[in-house]
Amino acid sequence: MPSEFDLIARHFTRPTPMTVLGPGDDCALIQPTPGKQLAVTTDMLVSGTHFLPQTDPERLGWKALAVNLSDLAAMGAQPRWATLAGSLPEANEDWIASFSRGFFDCASVFSVDIIGGDTTRGPLNLCVTAIGEVEPGRALCRHGAQAGDDIWVSGQPGLAALGLAHVQARTQLPEPWPHLCQRALEQPQPRVALGLGLVGIASAAIDISDGLLADLGHIAERSHLQAMIYLTRFPHQPKGVDRILALDCLLAGGDDYELCFTAPVRQRSTIAALAARLELPLWRIGEMTAAAEGEAGKVSVLDAGGQPLSFLHRGFDHFG
Repeated sequence: MPSEFDLIARHFTRPTPMTVLGPGDDCALIQPTPGKQLAVTTDMLVSGTHFLPQTDPERLGWKALAVNLSDLAAMGAQPRWATLAGSLPEANEDWIASFSRGFFDCASVFSVDIIGGDTTRGPLNLCVTAIGEVEPGRALCRHGAQAGDDIWVSGQPGLAALGLAHVQARTQLPEPWPHLCQRALEQPQPRVALGLGLVGIASAAIDISDGLLADLGHIAERSHLQAMIYLTRFPHQPKGVDRILALDCLLAGGDDYELCFTAPVRQRSTIAALAARLELPLWRIGEMTAAAEGEAGKVSVLDAGGQPLSFLHRGFDHFG
């Protein structure tokens, strides 16, 4: 049976070219780029809550890092370093090797040094801390939106939640959607290039982890505004899926890790050029409006006829 240190040395120790001192000591030593601020984020993935126990471990490895890089992307930060802590029910070397392959694949794609972490025995639980760099005063925060700003969203939100519904047999997706939706669920693509490209353009940003209505609501609340979005401005959902389920996945499903951001109207052509350069669809789905007394944070959704829709479920809440 391999020891904890054997597992770390075999599967989680790789070169760290951007790091003064990597794994192997009590602490890692990092040297930030002179004049940059550090952006730091931590996310925990718990089996049965954030992923299904039967999830492919290689895809899970990718996702464990990707969801943290998505937070950095939402701040307009360049990813640099990450740590991984996890509890494992057993030292299954095949599972660990596959997980680490996906984890380091993601690190390689986004040029991230893995600089340390911890392992212990227990229920399957993964915790990553990622560190990025951003120019002082240039981070994309949630509180910067202004009344009249456009609201944008990247990619195709809702696919991850549809993928989960398909895996759980709550819906049957037509081809080729099962593969696309399950990939969105298990191997999300952090929009790092988009986040970097939006610095100086967007007024506020957030990544969609808990659901679009909930996460856009955070921008509206922090900016002391309301938000109005229009269903007709979203990309088409798969045909043949129950409309209520499709809307729930689109607006409240979460786990997409697309970026939702606001920007002044004058930036529309610049954002269109950025979308073309990145070959990434960016959808202008609504606008920020002044908030009535006690209404800051409210997000309204209008249907094709301009009528407001009501939603009981607006996003994921661990204690809701």
